[in-house]
Amino acid sequence: MGEIKLSAKTRSKGEKIVIDYIPAVVYGKGIETQSLNVKRSEFEKMFKVAGESNLINLEHEGQTVKVLIKDIQRNVVKNFVTHIDFYQVNMKEKIKAEIPLHFSGESKAIKELGGTLIKDMDTVEVECLPGDLIDHIDVDISVLNTFDDAIRLNDIKLPQGVELASQTNEMIAAVREPKVEVEETPVVAAEESASTEEKKGEDSKEEDKK
Repeated sequence: MGEIKLSAKTRSKGEKIVIDYIPAVVYGKGIETQSLNVKRSEFEKMFKVAGESNLINLEHEGQTVKVLIKDIQRNVVKNFVTHIDFYQVNMKEKIKAEIPLHFSGESKAIKELGGTLIKDMDTVEVECLPGDLIDHIDVDISVLNTFDDAIRLNDIKLPQGVELASQTNEMIAAVREPKVEVEETPVVAAEESASTEEKKGEDSKEEDKK
């Protein structure tokens, strides 16, 4: 992926917010927090490409800094972005980031045994230098051949320079066995059958008496 750029302008205190722009802040270790305005159409176009796990070249006040999107606030009703937090990174210091998991491949336990894929994670936290960030991690589900198989954190392949932030070995995905429906005998029908048999027995006794 090539360089991702986004321009912004400084937002003055008390400045009226207009719908065409999104208020934002940029902060980081050892730098002063700055308030910004980002053009909405430009941000939405950029976000479709960058997501929250790619470095962005943020241009403002004649300078360019490397940032990550740390938080996005949205309107709860209309879902449009209302505020953005950018984190300015130091390219020489490791950072932690949530990277999306992309599931691919064909599982025998799903295709041939009728199971259902269960995902326990959609993202995983990694630690690396900002320049080593990746936009996703591939998870091959073709190793799930039976209902006893599972993919765990230690099973995923990471590029050089990227490490798991957690030392646990939690499960990422597995295949759940299909439910077997057992047909139950209707209680009412069983009772009616027993009642009918009992009546037949009584009628038979009456005939014998005659």
